[in-house]
Amino acid sequence: MDLRETLQETLHATYHLERELGGGGMSRVFLADERRLNRKVVIKVLSPELAAGVSAERFEREIQLAASLQQANIVPIITAGEVDGLPYYTMPFVEGESIRARLATEGALPIAAVVGILRDVAKALAYAHERGVVHRDIKPDNVLLSGGTAVVTDFGIAKAISAARAPVEGATLTQLGTSIGTPSYMSPEQAAGDPDVDHRADIYSVGCMAYELLTGQTPFHGRTPARGLAGHMTE
Repeated sequence: MDLRETLQETLHATYHLERELGGGGMSRVFLADERRLNRKVVIKVLSPELAAGVSAERFEREIQLAASLQQANIVPIITAGEVDGLPYYTMPFVEGESIRARLATEGALPIAAVVGILRDVAKALAYAHERGVVHRDIKPDNVLLSGGTAVVTDFGIAKAISAARAPVEGATLTQLGTSIGTPSYMSPEQAAGDPDVDHRADIYSVGCMAYELLTGQTPFHGRTPARGLAGHMTE
């Protein structure tokens, strides 16, 4: 039985799965109807590679703070659980497109549009940071455009994955702070595997995203991921 069938069988009382959406490296993403409230939601199931060593119970506990975020530019977390040993979480389905999709069709965006997007993202981050929640993976894929407004998705997920991992005996500092993020937007402290990453990492990632929105390409474009990370750390 594949993941979709397992997910439907496990959650059939609450959700009817419609189709799989294009996911990222962190999860597989499904569009579903929530039966009781007749609304569309997104179910994100962590990939087996990412979920390895992650306690689903602790993951659910770790995202409780992120789930409490209620702000207009933040896509909220509705619920969480596990299926076949893999942690999952649900969010409202947002009508619109990601900034990644917009960049793919249009390339660099007009300055006025970029300013509007960055203002919305900054509002979301300011609200979350005041409440101790760091995103850790700000990038065009995690910012959606809906009705002329930019909204940020997957708040607190990267931190929850890191915190829910079982400690490995004899792990180095870098292994303890396992880098979860995207190399093109990763702050130097994330690239170094610092386990004490704070809100400044998000600000750095917003800068990288702003660069891409204005120029159509990421900082250190064309380098291998390892050389890109080296660029973030040393240049």
